[in-house]
Amino acid sequence: MASQPQAGTLDVSEFLGGLRVGSYHKWLIFISCLVTFFDGMDFSLVSVTLPEIQDSLHLQNAMLGYVSSAAFLGQMIGSLAGSYLADVFGRRPVILVCTAFGALLTFVTGFSQNAETLIVLRFFGGLAIGGLLAPAWAINIEGMPSAFRATSVTIIMLGFSVGGAAAAQITNFIAPAHGWQGVFFFAGAMTGLLAVVLQFTMPESARWMVAKGKPVDKVMPILQRFDPSLARQAVARLVLSDERNSKAEAPWSKTFELFKGPLAWITPIIWATYFCSSFAIYIKASFGVKFLQVLEVPVDIARDLASIGGLIGAVGAVLLLMFTEKRGPIWIALAPLIGVPFALLVGMGTVPVGGHMFFAVILLGMIAIGVGHASVISITSIYYPSAVRATGGGWASFMAKFAAVIAPIIASQMFLADKRAVLDGYNFVGLCLAGVVTGIAALSVFARRLNAAPAEPAAEPEPGLA
Repeated sequence: MASQPQAGTLDVSEFLGGLRVGSYHKWLIFISCLVTFFDGMDFSLVSVTLPEIQDSLHLQNAMLGYVSSAAFLGQMIGSLAGSYLADVFGRRPVILVCTAFGALLTFVTGFSQNAETLIVLRFFGGLAIGGLLAPAWAINIEGMPSAFRATSVTIIMLGFSVGGAAAAQITNFIAPAHGWQGVFFFAGAMTGLLAVVLQFTMPESARWMVAKGKPVDKVMPILQRFDPSLARQAVARLVLSDERNSKAEAPWSKTFELFKGPLAWITPIIWATYFCSSFAIYIKASFGVKFLQVLEVPVDIARDLASIGGLIGAVGAVLLLMFTEKRGPIWIALAPLIGVPFALLVGMGTVPVGGHMFFAVILLGMIAIGVGHASVISITSIYYPSAVRATGGGWASFMAKFAAVIAPIIASQMFLADKRAVLDGYNFVGLCLAGVVTGIAALSVFARRLNAAPAEPAAEPEPGLA
């Protein structure tokens, strides 16, 4: 009888990092794009329906800021809770629960009869959206080849942008006949259908399972989906050679891990950069349509511009990341750098409102903001080890949502009063984009320290787990 091959050790980091992008990688990206598509659609509903909501509920401009900020406040809290839970219990269960919870809250929002109810429901809906994104980023980063990780995040966030663009078109189609409430009913029902589909299609992260010491026989079926030939190998032990041994479990311990070694510089830079980028994108997301309405642009045209700009911006981010993946983060600064003069051209009144040049500048500015923000998102988690990757992404998202909470409130108080105030809002967006450029430039310098730092020994599996 032929002897059985001797079982050996599989370096999961080397195995996954060295693969080519295959059919299972594409499937993982596809279902993640579905998650972020409906997440982006639900997220954008208040912004695109704001004119109808204001008329229906008789809201003052100041109240619009609180309505818009409610979801962002929920996201700020949810980003920390969801990312921590994803590092402890896994990426899959958090994604499933947040998707189902978000669908329910979006649907119920359609029954709102006053601003207070709307604020409460959008806050809890924001908890779900905030808790979802960091695990979705992590599960893709951890499953992709090394040269495709940042790009994969940008691609799945393309789904978020397409969902936001779809929200504008869905509103144009449904709102005239069924009101803003019908838009929320439709979006909630469709997201609920996705939650059912995910129960049967969303996998767990193999890298996370290895980092948590899960049994080999539980991890191998997932790894074999990436490369079926792995089924012919006898494996008794799984390791992650590119990660230090992290035993941190408490939230404060995981947060402390984000500041070890070169990360002590990288983490604050990521937070500051993401904050500035989020301030710009959430002013645009919350009041992009309203700004144009104040400037006497028809609301349906304003929605079309927001939709087209968001969609092209998301596609542009993918192309930018494909170009910059091997060239370092400094090239990501290209998009916000281009966006600065476009924002200032509008803010300074250089182009007359309503002309063809005005619409071109507005559209190109939206695209630059979208490309820059999606590219910044792509680098928020790639520098962290698997055991705290979702926590790292969650804290970055927390800082972004802090900007998102205050951006609509500031914008509603300062930039909605009249046309001049709106133009000042565009100038402020230009300043935010300049901050993004500065942050990315700093990150490109300190990221080299992380790449030069030697990896700590891989974790030894606990007895009985291999």
